[in-house]
Amino acid sequence: MQAVVEDDGEAAVNQAVKHEQTMVKVAWRILPFVCFCFLVNYIDRTNISFAALTMNHDLGVSPTGFGWIVGAFFFGYCISEIPSNLGLQRFGARIWIARIMISWGIMTMVCALARTPTQLMIARFLLGVAEGGFAPGVFIYLSYWFPARWRAKAIATFLLGVPLAAVIGGPLSSAILTLNGFAGLKQWQWLFLLEGVPALGLGIFCLYTLMDSPSKAHWLSQEEKTWLESELRLERAKIEAAGHMTLRQSLTDFRVVVLSCTYLTGLIGLNGVYYWMPQILKSFGLGNVSVGLVSAIPNLLSAIAMILWARSSDRTGKRVLHVVATCLVAAIAMAASSLAHDGIFVMIGLTVALIGAFGFLATFWALPATFLTGRAAAGGFGLILSIGNSSGFFGPYIVGWIKEYTLGYSGSLFVLSGFLLVAALLTLIFAFNVRTMRDSLGVAPV
Repeated sequence: MQAVVEDDGEAAVNQAVKHEQTMVKVAWRILPFVCFCFLVNYIDRTNISFAALTMNHDLGVSPTGFGWIVGAFFFGYCISEIPSNLGLQRFGARIWIARIMISWGIMTMVCALARTPTQLMIARFLLGVAEGGFAPGVFIYLSYWFPARWRAKAIATFLLGVPLAAVIGGPLSSAILTLNGFAGLKQWQWLFLLEGVPALGLGIFCLYTLMDSPSKAHWLSQEEKTWLESELRLERAKIEAAGHMTLRQSLTDFRVVVLSCTYLTGLIGLNGVYYWMPQILKSFGLGNVSVGLVSAIPNLLSAIAMILWARSSDRTGKRVLHVVATCLVAAIAMAASSLAHDGIFVMIGLTVALIGAFGFLATFWALPATFLTGRAAAGGFGLILSIGNSSGFFGPYIVGWIKEYTLGYSGSLFVLSGFLLVAALLTLIFAFNVRTMRDSLGVAPV
C-alpha cells in the first residue's frame, strides 16, 4: 500500500513539473513579445511628456492646455475601449491586436504635423481612438493562455512595459530632442515621427507571432495543448458556476463598477506623476538629457518591484491585501514628497510612490479575472479600463491646474495621494462584497 502511495505521489510531482514546464514554454513564447509591444505602446502614449519640454514653447501651450492635450488621448481611448474588445472577440486577438498597433503607429507620426495646440489635441484624440482596446485586449488574450495561478505573473510581466517604457523611452526621447532643426523639423516633431515607426513593424510581426488559442499553437505538443485547454475550460466553468454573467450584466455589476472606480482613483495618482515627471525634474534645474536619465531610475526600480510583488500575490493568493498595500505605500510616499523641499528628498518620495503605484497596476488585474469570463470579460474589462483610463486626463489636468495657481507641485502631489487612499478603500469595499456573495455560495474568498 505504501509503495502505491509513493508511486502516486511521484506521478503527481512529475505531472506538476510537466505542467510548470508547459507554462514556462507558453510564457517565453508570448510574454516577451507582448511586453515589448506594451513598452512601445507606452512610449508612444507618453512621449508627449518629453515633447512638452520644447513643444509647449513652440506651440504656445499653457500648463492647463497641456493637461487638456494629454487628456484628449484618453477621451478617444475610453470611447473605443469596449467596441474594440468586442472586435477582438469577433475577429480574433492576432488580427485585432495587429490592427491596433499599425493604426496607432500611423497616428503617432501624424502628431508631428500639428501646428497649433488644437490640431495637436485632435491628433492625440485620434491616437487614443486608434490605441483603444490594446491593453484590455491583451488582458483577455492572456486569460486564454494562463490559468489563474499563473495569471498575476503573466499580467505583471506584460505591464513591465510601462516602467520599462520610461527606462528606455526617457533617454531615447532626450536623445531625439537633440535633433533640433535637422531636415527643417523641430525636436518634438522628430520625436513623434521616429517613435511611431516601431509600432508599425510590430503590428505586422504580430500577425506571424501570436496564436489565438493553445489549440492553434504548433509549438505545443498535443499533450500540452490538451492539458492547458482542459485547465482553462475547468476554470471558466468554476467561475460561471459561481455566477454566470452576460455582457449586459457585466456593465452594471456592482463589483465591476467598484473596480472601475478603484482603477480610476489609483491611476489618477500614477498618471498625475508619470506625465509630469520630466517637467518636475526640469524644475530642479536639470537639462533635457539629464531629465531622461534621472527619470529612468524610479521606473527601473518599479519594474523590479512589480515582478516581485506579483509573484507574492500568486504565491499567497491574497489579491486584495496586495492591492491595498501598494495603494497605501504610494499614498504615504507621495504625501511625504509633497512636504519635502530638497530635490533629492522629493525624488526619493516620488520613487517610492511610483513603486507602490506600479505595484497596484501589477496586482489589480487579478481581481476582475476572478469573476469575469467570455463576453462578460470583454465588457467588464472594457468598462474598467474605459473609466480607469480617464485618469489620463484627470491626473495630469489636476497637476497642471494646481500648479498654474500655486506655481509649484507640492499641492498637486498631496491631492494625488488622497486619490490613492480612496483606491485602497474601494478595494476593501470590493473585497467585502465578494466575500459576502461567496460565503452565500460556499466559494473560497479572493
